[in-house]
Amino acid sequence: MNGTTDGAAKLAERLGHELATPTLLQQALSHRSWCAEQGGVPSNERLEFLGDAVLGLVVADYCYRRFPEMPEGELAKVRAAVVNARVLAEVAQQLGIGEAIRLGKGEEASGGRTKASILSDTFEAVIGALYLDAGFPAAESVVLRLLDARIERAAAEPDDFDQKGLLQELTVRQGEGIPRYVVVGSGPDHDRQFEATVFVNGVQLGAGTGGTKKDAEQDAARQALAELRRA
Repeated sequence: MNGTTDGAAKLAERLGHELATPTLLQQALSHRSWCAEQGGVPSNERLEFLGDAVLGLVVADYCYRRFPEMPEGELAKVRAAVVNARVLAEVAQQLGIGEAIRLGKGEEASGGRTKASILSDTFEAVIGALYLDAGFPAAESVVLRLLDARIERAAAEPDDFDQKGLLQELTVRQGEGIPRYVVVGSGPDHDRQFEATVFVNGVQLGAGTGGTKKDAEQDAARQALAELRRA
């Protein structure tokens, strides 16, 4: 499909919102690698910036109203558990966004349609396009329809997202000391990927990947916790 007009239209159907300005959605699906090959037409990066802010506000506002007794620190944990590259990439996959992205030949060949960083960034751009097209209520409606179940799960166990904190609490309690993380980044600046390894008492217990150092470390800590709980 490769981000054709038809691909954007089918994505709009899955979103449940037909844009009054379809070109906005097409731009939201335009990765910088494709735009460079087209002579520098506008990419989705500005829409991504806007969509990130809209997503954060929608989730923050919903949590503030939905959980009136929840303290600020817990609210922040719930938002972080939902508005992150891993979760947004999962939602993008469910929507079939990968099929519709306009990618350059290099990104296409390297499996860009399944990269979490590209999927999550594109989803943010799509939300930015919805906001510009129909305003905050329309964007809010789509975001909550896609994320409300995840918000409820995160609110039920807000500390569960902080895998690094849970791991440190466990290893210190067991007399194993504080975990140590080694993080290595790779790839171009616009599509940086990170690999994290976590060691406890000099023993590697987990490894993880992510679009940010924090996400990679959380993934590594999650694997380490699973390993310790199996022991």
